[in-house]
Amino acid sequence: MPAPLTLLGLESSCDDTGAAVLRGADGRAEILSNVVAGQADLHAAFGGVVPEIAARAHAETLDHVVEQALAAAGVPLSGIDAIAVTAGPGLIGGVLSGVMAAKGLAMGLGVPLVGVNHLAGHALTPVLTDGVAFPYLMLLVSGGHCQFLRVDGPEAFHRLGGTIDDAPGEAFDKVARLLGLPQPGGPSVETEARRGDPARFDLPRPLLDRPGCDLSFSGLKTAVLRARDELVAAQGGITEQDRADLCAGFQAAVADVLAVKSARALAGQAGLTGFAVAGGVAANKTLRARLEQVAAEAGLPFVAPPLALCTDNAAMIAFAGLMALEAGRVDDLTLSARPRWPLDTAAAPLVGSGKKGAKA
Repeated sequence: MPAPLTLLGLESSCDDTGAAVLRGADGRAEILSNVVAGQADLHAAFGGVVPEIAARAHAETLDHVVEQALAAAGVPLSGIDAIAVTAGPGLIGGVLSGVMAAKGLAMGLGVPLVGVNHLAGHALTPVLTDGVAFPYLMLLVSGGHCQFLRVDGPEAFHRLGGTIDDAPGEAFDKVARLLGLPQPGGPSVETEARRGDPARFDLPRPLLDRPGCDLSFSGLKTAVLRARDELVAAQGGITEQDRADLCAGFQAAVADVLAVKSARALAGQAGLTGFAVAGGVAANKTLRARLEQVAAEAGLPFVAPPLALCTDNAAMIAFAGLMALEAGRVDDLTLSARPRWPLDTAAAPLVGSGKKGAKA
């Protein structure tokens, strides 16, 4: 077994500034620390992430989270063997902040630098947390991305489908704003939906009448808007029960779409070891229960890493960097920040870019 490497990972692709220390070898690793500084308070007044504010916050925060991660891990800066950093996709100002910080650290320490695709970090998390063997199906479902990926190896990804417009988390946020609920929208909508009737409103299930695994949530969001406006026109506003019923109906529609599309994706693949999900939307209990059911019906294990490792974090970036290093890939100081960076370069580009960054 090769000697373990200690990596410092950096993540700054959207509105979370992360630093983590991870030690491992041969595809296995231990997270020594994982620090995330969120920016929700900075963007709350704007109803979404403001790229310029996010970039400045990353630049101001990165050195502090690095210090905290090293202290929590009990590892001095001189004990770091390599630097891994998110090099894309994402909001370019934030990605650039992380890449420049990583270059400075790598040059100062004289250690290797590895640029990591943010989506690869998510896609490889089940290997880090649960030791899942290749190949497996990954559903990445978050505020900025939604893709089905067949993961055949550390740098071998095949996209089976993805969102052509809003990602699910983005749709949750927009529906929450339409109904006067606080951000982030996912937890707010889920809480309201618990006391609502999911069958009251006839909301669409977009793209279920078409073959394939692509998804769309923009029309569903618009249907919620129209239902709300009809209530306002008819009764001068919406009641608390109206709001709960709209949330329940919207959540049920998202769950139905993800379940059907997941079943299609699984049915078209042979030799899978499991069905994994990552991303903040995976925290929704209704959605998770439906996806677990789909995996059970396909006869496959269902893997959902802990929420702290499903949402944006630097531990997943450090692990993806470790696997890249073990595969012999190292970057140099010409590493560029990339707003778009598809994992599957052979697949056609996905259409659209939402408030949380370009789709890839």
